[in-house]
This record gives sequence, structure tokens and C-alpha cells, in this order.
Amino acid sequence: MSFIVTARKWRPQKFSDVIGQEHITTTLKNALINNRIGHAYLFAGPRGVGKTTTARILAKALNCLDLKDGEPCNRCEMCTKFDNAQTLDIIEIDGASNRRIEEIRSLRESVKYAPTVGKYKIYIIDEVHMLTTESFNALLKTLEEPPEHTVFIFATTDVHKVPLTIVSRCQRFDFRRIELQEIKSALKNISDAEDISIDDESLTIISKKADGALRDAESIFDQVVSFCGNKIDSIEVKKMLNLIDEDIFFRISDAITDKNFNVAFEITVELYDNGWNFIDFLNGLVEHFRNILTVAIRKDSELIETTKNFKSRYLKYKDTFSKGDLLRILTFLNKVQSEIRFSHDQKLKIEVTLFQLIGLEKSSTISNLLEQLKKKRLTEQDYISQSPSPLRSISENKVKKSNSSLNNEKIIQEKTKESNLEKKDESNNFDFRTVLHKWTFFIEQIKTDKFTLGSILASVKPLKLNDNIITVNVEHSDDINILREERDYLRKKGKTIFGNKVKFEFISDITDTSKEQNHIPNYSPEKNAPSTREMAIKKDDPFIKHLIEKLGAREIKR
Repeated sequence: MSFIVTARKWRPQKFSDVIGQEHITTTLKNALINNRIGHAYLFAGPRGVGKTTTARILAKALNCLDLKDGEPCNRCEMCTKFDNAQTLDIIEIDGASNRRIEEIRSLRESVKYAPTVGKYKIYIIDEVHMLTTESFNALLKTLEEPPEHTVFIFATTDVHKVPLTIVSRCQRFDFRRIELQEIKSALKNISDAEDISIDDESLTIISKKADGALRDAESIFDQVVSFCGNKIDSIEVKKMLNLIDEDIFFRISDAITDKNFNVAFEITVELYDNGWNFIDFLNGLVEHFRNILTVAIRKDSELIETTKNFKSRYLKYKDTFSKGDLLRILTFLNKVQSEIRFSHDQKLKIEVTLFQLIGLEKSSTISNLLEQLKKKRLTEQDYISQSPSPLRSISENKVKKSNSSLNNEKIIQEKTKESNLEKKDESNNFDFRTVLHKWTFFIEQIKTDKFTLGSILASVKPLKLNDNIITVNVEHSDDINILREERDYLRKKGKTIFGNKVKFEFISDITDTSKEQNHIPNYSPEKNAPSTREMAIKKDDPFIKHLIEKLGAREIKR
């Protein structure tokens, strides 16, 4: 008997044997159990993940005479005929070689005839996206209203090329890439059944090379067995597939921490002599630092797709690189990946890249620097407390100085409290003099927020204060509308600067306010302005007292 490749020999015969597509197989089994059979199905997904296999199992189950829990029995007459390719009720068509409208027309004519033996007549069209537009159009009516005994199953790796008019008439199922561990488990079961010895690292290499396609993994497995025999070793697998040794990436990360620039020369020569692809090397290096970033963030290696040996090596890097440095490295490598494709000398480009990586200085955040400084100070204090008497006496002198400085701070704080009280008392005596005194500062503060508004106020002057209403004379009547629109803002700003709730009144005719203007220098006629007698009464005021005692102020009699 001739050799049968692993992908055919170990092709699943039941829904439960399909690997990694439980969301689809469960739905199809329930549809068979509940007799909810659709007239058209569309299986979409990447290569080698089980689309055609699932289509065949579904076709077999539809005509199975002894269906159990939605699974074909694989023993009845219909199942046996299908396995031996002796049935006329299940027709497999290659969409790439039967893409013309003539083939679709003949298919449309044959659909009318009832199945010979089975319950359903099933058409499996693989790579359906290869059909021409005319062929799709010819199939539309038949696909929408087929005979009750007919079921269509389409499979495609490029569902975007299938017209939406076809997709809308089918039940669509999207197949996913198969996970690394599931492929490893499947290959391990096959190797055990075939009495082939294979280690975990070899399984990992083959599974990663397959990139989520089980059929590809089984094809590579056949190649490896032909090369190595019944005892498969990871070193031989790497040699056969010409894969880059993963240990190289660890040598690079170690060189970055040790600042060993000689490693860059050694690795570049090794890559060139072994004929390894430089782009594949960069892809592997990006994945390597991504794994280190995973360890640095999570402090474990669960999300790393590699062997147990390499997982333990990655764990050693969890405190070696900071997250910021790893992000800088990954950003730099991604940039090099896009540049090397257009480089005339890829070897030199890789060499320079490795030099830049090794020479990359560590970065640190301000918070980390402050934390280090804090720890250093605490260490110095512990050292002084345990040191001999001369050093301790020096530290005690420092403590005395610090205590005296604390006393000075207390005095300053008391004086600040007094001045705050004085300011509070001064705010209670809010009058027109306060407005005049703080008017320039008020304008400067407004200029920082709204320069135009501040410039307009710089050309005006306050006339009087009455019931916390500041009357302002405006030279240009056009500016009054602008100022009135900003009343709410000026009211808020005035409360901040003057310490009281104030309102503003804007006038442009100053003839009616000449009396108020004359009163400005003397400050007397205002309602809130204190008289000379009132000033004399307030000698006990803390602010007046402070002026007399500290600054030598004296009372001027009028």
C-alpha cells in the first residue's frame, strides 16, 4: 500500500475530531439534532483550519442512516459509500477549475434531479470565490430557492471576493486560526500513534512555523520525519527548516545589559554565514522583546508561545528592563523593519542596528529618581544613627540647626497669620482707595486671560464706588458694548482681586460725573470712605498698630 500523507490519514471523520472550531461544530450538530437544516452554508477562514473537512463531515451526517447526537456513525451504508467515494449524492466541485458559466449552468440543471439513495443531494464547492461574476449571477436564483432535497456548502479563503448577494443567501461560518497549544497537542497524538519520538521544542518549532494552520503543521511534520527518522531532535529540525536559533536573541538582550559591542559583529557574521534571512531575524527579534515586555508587565510567562526552557529564561528579565526602555526598543525595531526592505546592504543595516541597540542608554522617570533620592537619604540617616560619637555629634549639630530653623519657621508662620488677619480686616474695609490701589494689578491679570479686554480697560479709569458698584468712565463709546458683554467675567475677576463682590457700570459722558471726579483725590464724599475722625478711632486696629511699631508710622493731624 502506498504512503498516505498525515493530513489525509488523520483527517477528522466526526465533528468532535475537528480541532479548534468548537463554535462551528457545536452549531452544526445542534442543527442536525433539531432538524434545522439550511439550504446553503458558507465556510470562510484561513488555509488549513478545517473548512473542507467540516463540509465533508456535514455532508456525510446529512445522509447518515444512524445519526447519533448530531455525529455520523461512519458504519452505515451511506457513510461507507462516502468514505470510499462511491456515492453520487455528494458532489465535490473545485471552484478554480469549474469557474465558467457553462459549468454552473450544467450544475443548475442537475440540481433538479432527486438524490439516488440518500436523503439529500449535496454540492460542496471549494474555493468558491474563484467563480466568475457571470457564474455567480447564474447561481443566484437556484441558490435562493433550491429544491428541498438540495444543500449547497461553499468553502473559501477569501470571503471578500464573494458577492454579497451570494453571502446573504447562505449561513456564514467563520473559521479561526488554530492555537499553538492545540496544534502541538494534535501533533503529539499523531506521533504517539505512529510510534515517533519528538521533544517539546521540536513540536513548538513546527507549530509556530505552521502559523495557525494544522494542515501546514502536518505537512512540515512529514518533512521532519523524512529527515530525522523516528527520533526527532530540535537541532536537526532547525537545520532542516533553516530556522534562526532562538538563543541568538537572548545573546542580544544580554549584550544590551552588559554593553558588549563585540556581540554585534559575531551575530551579524553568524547570520550571514548560515544564510539566514535578515527580515526573519528582525521579526524574531521583535517577538523576543515583546516576550520580555510581557514578562516585565505580568511577572509571568503564560502568554509567551515558546518552550518551557525558554519560558524560564524569559522570567530572568522581569526586572532587567524598564517598560519605557522596552517600548523604545520595539519602536526602533519596527522602524528598522520598514527600512531594511529598501536597504542595498542589509548586513550592514543589521550590524548598525545592533550597535544602536547595545548602546541604548537606560531611561528613568522623575518619580523613580525622587524615590531613589528618598532611599539614599534614609540610608544616610541610618548610617549616622549607628556611627561613632564624632559623626553623631556633627549630626546632632545639624539637628539643632534644623530645630532652630523650625523655630524661625514658626515665627514666620505666626507673622503670616497676623498679616492674613490684617488682610482680612482690610477686606472688610473695602473702599474706593482699595479700588484705585489695585486697579493696575486688576488690569494686568485680565490681560493674561484676555489681552484685548485688558487693553480696553487700560485706557479707562474708575470714577467712584457706591454700594459695591464701580463706575468706570470709557473714552470711546464703542468700547462700552464690549465691556458690557464681559460683565460676568469682570465680576468674577473683581471678586478675586478686590476680595469683594463688585459690579461694574460703564459710562462715556463724564460731564455728569465731574463732582465725583473732584472727590477722587480726597476720597471723602464716598459712602464707604472713612473720615479723619474714624481713622483716629482705629488706632487699636492691628494693622495700624503694626505700622506704628514696626515701621515707625505716626498720625498726621489735619
